[in-house]
Amino acid sequence: MERFADVYRRAAEGAPFDHTAATLATASSNGKPSARIVLLKGHSRHGFVFFTNYLSRKGKEMTENPYAALCFYWPWLNEQVRVEGKIEQLPASDSDAYFSTRPRISQIGAWASRQSLPVESREALLERVKQFESMYADRPIPRPENWGGYLLIPNAIEFWKDGQYRLHDRFVYARNTDKTWTMRRLNP
Repeated sequence: MERFADVYRRAAEGAPFDHTAATLATASSNGKPSARIVLLKGHSRHGFVFFTNYLSRKGKEMTENPYAALCFYWPWLNEQVRVEGKIEQLPASDSDAYFSTRPRISQIGAWASRQSLPVESREALLERVKQFESMYADRPIPRPENWGGYLLIPNAIEFWKDGQYRLHDRFVYARNTDKTWTMRRLNP
């Protein structure tokens, strides 16, 4: 995790686009994969934190199959980090704390969007936004029960650095059953 913190810090310096963006890959209970971009909202020795709608496709897949992978790619560094591990839902208090820091319109959006479900039109979505803006016009916006955070607890982290002649540097850290880590160099 210290090595991740170092590369993540370097990725943030002068980043030409959002360095927190990562591809999250999940799979349904029958193994059908899907992937999308999420924003990393925290990392620590415990793992990697992101937030979403629990009823979205990714939320349902993480409920059915609580394993996932994250892939960060920072082309301005020519580096990539892949993370694989178990998914756990964060406690409601953690989700509440983060939700309260979001811009008000993002809070409204969490209420208005029925993420991953069909919507009749953009106008219909914007009408739902107006309804929730009216509903919460004079009061704080609570976190919807179907929205919150996840922690990806890594069991493997791979660091990739572009190398001349495609002879890349690859190092994979694997968590042992005693919670220590083993590091191996991989062929490019």
